[in-house]
Amino acid sequence: MSTYLKQGWRLTIKHLPVAVALFLYRLLWGFFLYRYVDSIIGPLLRRYPGANEPSQGADALFWAEAQFRLMKTDLAQPFLWTLAALLLSRMIVTPLINAGLFYSIHHAAAGHEGGTLFLQGMRKAWKPVLLLYWAETLLAAAPLWWLGSRAWDVVRNGSSLQEIAVSILPWAAAWLLWIGILHLLSLSLQFGAVSRLKVSASVSGACRRLLPMAGLSLILLLFSGVIGAGFSAAAMGWAGLAALVIQQAYHLVRTLLDLWLLTSQYACWEDSRYIS
Repeated sequence: MSTYLKQGWRLTIKHLPVAVALFLYRLLWGFFLYRYVDSIIGPLLRRYPGANEPSQGADALFWAEAQFRLMKTDLAQPFLWTLAALLLSRMIVTPLINAGLFYSIHHAAAGHEGGTLFLQGMRKAWKPVLLLYWAETLLAAAPLWWLGSRAWDVVRNGSSLQEIAVSILPWAAAWLLWIGILHLLSLSLQFGAVSRLKVSASVSGACRRLLPMAGLSLILLLFSGVIGAGFSAAAMGWAGLAALVIQQAYHLVRTLLDLWLLTSQYACWEDSRYIS
């Protein structure tokens, strides 16, 4: 594990400009999404009757009006279409970024000198990475309909929160495990796509290195959690601008950790190609 982490860190250092670009992309995406959601939720919250409302039926009237406007009018349609467009754009931009990043990591690991090949990778490897990313997303979301209906039945028939949690948590854990395994397999196929390997070779490498790649994920996710707790504690100690700077600095560090995880997983996957 330590060998892959060291190799991944060396590759991360070579891609510091890409890490800064990813940080800015996440920052802008989060800012505009927050502002859009706030523009929808803010006016609704200002209409909600407060605790000192003179009429005792104001709360029920508010929810009845909300249900009527949502179910009987097209009030929510523009917002739903906008959110769908944002989701679609995210599902297009993210695999493009992955294509450029994976391609650049592959060539940096092979000894390429000079700058990163991020933009070149976006042009050359976007098609297979886009298809694999969409396939992963569809397969990950496939059990949601069944899980949602089962969860609704449990919530409707459950007598206590503890009983509901005991019934739902095993299925939720199984779904998260399915997502994790699917992500590692898809990641290996995307590594193989930018390396121009056959699908069988990529899948074989993924199967041989599934547990080590999962171990790397757990190690760096735990490390990221510890770092995040430290930044949160530091932000609570200062107020105002200092807390904002600390929080944004954490997002930059988290981007570096995410990049470190990807490069370490690539080093682990690439090592499987040389194991018979």
